[in-house]
Amino acid sequence: MKALILVGGFGTRLRPLTLTMPKPLVEFANKPMILHQIEALAEAGVTDIVLAVNYRPEVMVSILQKYEDLYNVKITFSVETEPLGTAGPLALARDILGKDNSPFFVLNSDVICDFPFLELKAFHEAHGNEGTIVVTKVEEPSKYGVIVNKSDSSMIDRFVEKPVEFVGNKINAGIYIFNPSILDRIELKPTSIEQETFPLMAADNQLHSFTLEGFWMDVGQPKDFLTGTCLYLANVNKCNPGSLANPNSGYVYGGNVLVDPTAKIGKDCRIGPNVVIGPGVIIGDGVRLQRCVLLEGSSVKDFAWIKNTIVGWHSTIGRWARLEGTSVLGDYVTVKDEVYINGGSILPHKSISSNITEPQIIM
Repeated sequence: MKALILVGGFGTRLRPLTLTMPKPLVEFANKPMILHQIEALAEAGVTDIVLAVNYRPEVMVSILQKYEDLYNVKITFSVETEPLGTAGPLALARDILGKDNSPFFVLNSDVICDFPFLELKAFHEAHGNEGTIVVTKVEEPSKYGVIVNKSDSSMIDRFVEKPVEFVGNKINAGIYIFNPSILDRIELKPTSIEQETFPLMAADNQLHSFTLEGFWMDVGQPKDFLTGTCLYLANVNKCNPGSLANPNSGYVYGGNVLVDPTAKIGKDCRIGPNVVIGPGVIIGDGVRLQRCVLLEGSSVKDFAWIKNTIVGWHSTIGRWARLEGTSVLGDYVTVKDEVYINGGSILPHKSISSNITEPQIIM
């Protein structure tokens, strides 16, 4: 089987992390974002994976080559010379996606969930039409484009953008499976699959929806990255609790804590709930961590307090510092002792010695 992952461009929504690292390689739960998807695709029998990129493919090529052998997949980079939207990349990768009559998966690189690819494939083959969109249920559908089905059917009737009145609560989850015949609908030019291709498929009665059970999140911006981390850790706690820190270890407070084995944690810490601690992280004594992510090589000195924050690679948080309010630190940021940061987005290699009381970008 085949799959296309829509990687796209500069990852501006996840800056300052993506100033250093292409977004697909930013670690989510101590694993590059895109590796969650590659693993799930390989488990479902996918052997050809195309990455549609228009930014820094050379960085990803060297890192992803090692995963080809590990997962027995062929990873091809389809490089756009201009942004092609969400449908154009399918046309650009036509040679691979259309090389046989088997269906292929398409997914956005920012999506994190349980990836039910085998169930999705079986559902798609059972209805026999051209395409299937994975949908997820949301509590506030008025913020999204909603998918409306024909009555008592999985077939999609229409799409309603940010409905004022309730028409349904299912939204596009950014995961699809298509027959190669969809390629006849798409020209090699900037095209939106959601706005241009899907309505025509629905009008031809060729598009179905598959409802995703369990958690889902687009983790392409910091607040959603942190929310997605919480959902992911809750799912790990349900399905594979042994991979989380032992809730009876002295420092875990509230559970759902993921710690790389190479990290070092000091005395009298309270960590959790919903914390990810990356490789080589050093945490001092009496540190309080909750709902945060500490990326590889970062260090937190004694008695610091961190919540709702992503600490970038090799950054240092000083003694008694306090970080909150969806703060994001790039790599090699230094926060001095006793500094307070509320909602700071701090670019790489900065040293912060005075308080940041209101959300702002520090350049």
